[in-house]
Amino acid sequence: MEKFTQLTSIATPFPRVNIDTDIIIPAKHLKSVKRTGFGEFAFETIRFDADGNRVKDNVFDSERYKGANILIAGDNFGCGSSREHAPWAIAELGFRCVIAPSFADIFAGNCVKNGILTIALPQESVDALVLAAEAGHEIHVNLEDQTVRCQNALYEFDYNPAHKEMLVSGFDEIDNTLQSKSAIQSYEAKQKLMTPWLFKA
Repeated sequence: MEKFTQLTSIATPFPRVNIDTDIIIPAKHLKSVKRTGFGEFAFETIRFDADGNRVKDNVFDSERYKGANILIAGDNFGCGSSREHAPWAIAELGFRCVIAPSFADIFAGNCVKNGILTIALPQESVDALVLAAEAGHEIHVNLEDQTVRCQNALYEFDYNPAHKEMLVSGFDEIDNTLQSKSAIQSYEAKQKLMTPWLFKA
């Protein structure tokens, strides 16, 4: 997993509330457990009409926000059914950070496992960042200091210490477990001696 310490980027403004995981990545596209191939279907109902034609001026395909690594979203972002495909799809669109007033817990947990930082800020702060994004201003996110800066404004945010350590180190839960690899191997060796019948093929 790629480390996350600081990020400076323009942002894509998408302040709609209650965006669920089926809007982020429709269930009909959940045909693979690979982490790639979902970006083209991300926010499909926002980006395309019923006939499959690209919706003009949708923010996700707008030249104004091309290359944005930050998404400014609305309240209760990522609600609905649990699917890790949602952060996979978001990551493939280039987003490494999502800022919103609130997130669904499972969605936020899935994001940290995939190197995406979710920042919850008060509604008025998010509104100000939406305006800044629409104006094309860069936003600077510092996870180590837990701050967001834009022009002369500074926003501080709370973040789960364990999740922060995962992002800053670039270690997901499996990587963290493997830091104890020698202890695990030592335990397994002892168990094989004490209970060899459990290890027979």
